[in-house]
Amino acid sequence: MVWPGGVGLHHFADIDSTNEEARRMAAAGARGPAWIYADTQSAGRGRRGRAWMSEPGNLFCTHLFAPQCPMPKAAEMSFVTALAVFDAVDATGIHGLALKWPNDLLVDGAKVSGILIESAPGPAGHRDEDPLLAIGIGINIARAPDDTPYPATSLSAHGMSVTPLALLTELATAFIARCAQWDRGAGFAAIRRDWLARARGVGGAITVRLHDRVIEGEFLSLDEDGALEIRAGDKIETISAGDVFFPDIAPREAK
Repeated sequence: MVWPGGVGLHHFADIDSTNEEARRMAAAGARGPAWIYADTQSAGRGRRGRAWMSEPGNLFCTHLFAPQCPMPKAAEMSFVTALAVFDAVDATGIHGLALKWPNDLLVDGAKVSGILIESAPGPAGHRDEDPLLAIGIGINIARAPDDTPYPATSLSAHGMSVTPLALLTELATAFIARCAQWDRGAGFAAIRRDWLARARGVGGAITVRLHDRVIEGEFLSLDEDGALEIRAGDKIETISAGDVFFPDIAPREAK
């Protein structure tokens, strides 16, 4: 199936992972843009190798996409995609939405969506200076897991009823608009501004778990590259990767 604008749409009843399928497509020579979505996944994953619950009724999708920019700028797609997810879920009429750095979507403080962006290498021996990305997105529509380090929720728990395909359609439309705003990196200042306007906890207390330490302080802003800026004591910490928590939502151990 092809959507307007020549964007491909590939549906699977069951698959190991939509990100893996995007990578297989890229290895076979596909350049996208294309959306891949599945009813269930047997090996869905999130950031840091965590398993992603993949039961029917939720949205599991990946966008195979060439951002047409150098790889360092391609990292900004995390914020572009987060805003597109926000816009798509906001269109359902749900209240209490906020973004959690770098790209989680919360409803009333609980996680309802996550994003995993991976490179999608082309065929063996193929050299291409432009990165190709597998932008994986999971949105809890019908149900949410209860064994996550951060509290999770679903759209249905907040009275929202939407099919995965309908939500994907909203997401694809929002993604096109946010990519146009981003303009291959030239518009990242506007993306950064819009992300901060929707972010949870700016100006308040925040905790960030790194691989070797925990930082507690005040959430100041994002720097010009999208890194998290925190005032910890008399220092300003700039953080490029970590897990964020807020005082009213403590981390919990996975079961």
